[in-house]
Amino acid sequence: MSSFLSKTIDRARAADKHIVLPEGSDARTWEAAKQALDQKVARLSILASPADVPADFDTASDSERLQVIDPATADFKDDLAAALFELRQAKGMTREQADELILDPLYFAVMMVKQGLADGAVAGAVNSTSAVLRAALQILKTAPNTKLVSSYFIMDVHDCEYGAGGVFLFSDCGLVENPDAEALSEIAIASAASFEALVGEQAQVAMLSYSTYGSASSVLTEKVVEATKIAQEKRPDIALDGELQLDAAIVEAIGKSKAPESTVAGKANVLIFPDLNSGNIAYKLTERLAKAEAYGPITQGIAAPVNDLSRGCSAEDIVGVIAITAVQVAGIK
Repeated sequence: MSSFLSKTIDRARAADKHIVLPEGSDARTWEAAKQALDQKVARLSILASPADVPADFDTASDSERLQVIDPATADFKDDLAAALFELRQAKGMTREQADELILDPLYFAVMMVKQGLADGAVAGAVNSTSAVLRAALQILKTAPNTKLVSSYFIMDVHDCEYGAGGVFLFSDCGLVENPDAEALSEIAIASAASFEALVGEQAQVAMLSYSTYGSASSVLTEKVVEATKIAQEKRPDIALDGELQLDAAIVEAIGKSKAPESTVAGKANVLIFPDLNSGNIAYKLTERLAKAEAYGPITQGIAAPVNDLSRGCSAEDIVGVIAITAVQVAGIK
């Protein structure tokens, strides 16, 4: 287990939060639940029909920390449906539609969070990112003073001298396709806060480009330059700089050579990518070639933590995101 994950699980265990897992139809959910319960990462609710429960899973062994809920027969189903109707009737939802939609485990799970029956939710092993986030945004909305919901990955690169002992935050790698300069500045500011909350070290934010300090000029580089200026004006207290090439951002000698006046160059631990193409490629390349652990995509900007999983995730990945979600909840509350 990586040191980052070990520390995060310790923090989650201390927080003792309640996380709902709506994808009880998938075997990985049950394996992750077993691991999470054994390690006391969080209290859990799993949404599943009786047929979904594995025959060898002892649901009574830790009844104080685990509840299995069938949305079709739950005694509070009608209460959730009524609350969903109240939330969405202005958008044209009828009570009959709410009664039907609440049977969708994603909506049931997010309504549990909305109504205080759970602290956060983790899904995406089965459902698409768009489906997970649609339910979250329709019900929970954005956090106060938040203009944009974005996502990030925590990358833990073994035996790495860069970043925070090999730990980085990459954003946005999973949600915002082509942010303009204003949106990119919001992603950078949110990512700095997320890094400090999860990793516990000062964020050093690099606004990445194929150019360093004007070594090239185009519409692409100008967006990053403008985003950097906007972010610095909004939050001068954040260590943030750009535009920087990746090597100038993380390698001290190259940073000193290419951007000697920068306070971030050579020591960046938060990497902000100019678009979803570059961010998604970078995290997958780092994960595969550097054999890094990738935790995410983790959302930032939603009123309560609802986090997405890669559909190729393992049970261990789910445990990691459960722990991160619990730590997020503790930070919010």
